[in-house]
Amino acid sequence: MSDWNEFKIVLAVARAGSLAGAAKDLGHDHSTIFRWLNALEKRKAVQLFDRTSGQYVPTDAGAQMVLAAERMEAEALALDRSITGQDTRLSGKLKVTSSETLAYRILNEVLASFRHEHGGIEIELLVDNRQLDLLRREADIAIRATRPHEGELFGRKIASTPWTFYGSSIYLSEHGSPTDLASLSGHAVIGWDSGAVAAASEWLTKNISPHAFSYRTSSLINQLMAVKAGLGVALLPCYLGDQESDIERILEPLDELTRELWLITHKDLRNTARVRAFFDHVGGGLLARRSLLEGDLSGTFEEMD
Repeated sequence: MSDWNEFKIVLAVARAGSLAGAAKDLGHDHSTIFRWLNALEKRKAVQLFDRTSGQYVPTDAGAQMVLAAERMEAEALALDRSITGQDTRLSGKLKVTSSETLAYRILNEVLASFRHEHGGIEIELLVDNRQLDLLRREADIAIRATRPHEGELFGRKIASTPWTFYGSSIYLSEHGSPTDLASLSGHAVIGWDSGAVAAASEWLTKNISPHAFSYRTSSLINQLMAVKAGLGVALLPCYLGDQESDIERILEPLDELTRELWLITHKDLRNTARVRAFFDHVGGGLLARRSLLEGDLSGTFEEMD
């Protein structure tokens, strides 16, 4: 099997567990992937997947092909990172990923300043609360609330970001303000939908009575807007809630939910000119806003040289 596209198809189906997921990853429709996979199995006279309850599970032959595809992909990605890492041009595309709250509240202002200084660099911002895989080049740079543990990654800590509960002035005037965590169960709490995997969602599940939840959504920005509309109280990062004049903190920040905000890239890309420029300029812009990110109500934004 000498065609890399064959390996890509098998790898995508194995990772997604379905033709629909593979089609989405590869940018084709379901019927095309179905036709290609059937043709491949027929041509090689071997079954590569068992199809059970809508899931595609690799057979022994399929698993061998998946392992080979992963090795080929790893080599290709390493070569791509090595070549990109030698790029000295302050131009080209940078794929950056961040959470929706950071993009909504702080990041665009910093990116506007970066673009003013480096007009030849095109920013593609992937707003996603998932941790995209920097090893597979799903993004070049990540701004995420997690310290990097993979040895292949390089990071710069920006700030510690606290969380606490917020309510609108209208809601609190009508229902009173909770005084501690125990009293939150007597209020309408805004939470995450059942599929959420965020740390804040897990904390709410463990610490708040399920009967207290009056509204659920997968979006923190929508949770913020629900608080502003008076639907209840919500657990929000302080840099998001503190800058809204019509809502206020209910409790002190919760130590167990404080996260570290990091600027991260792959070590192979750290010396790429546009990546280095991004770390210097955007990293500096975020550091200048550390008081906002760390929930210091007395802090102010200071421009950095």
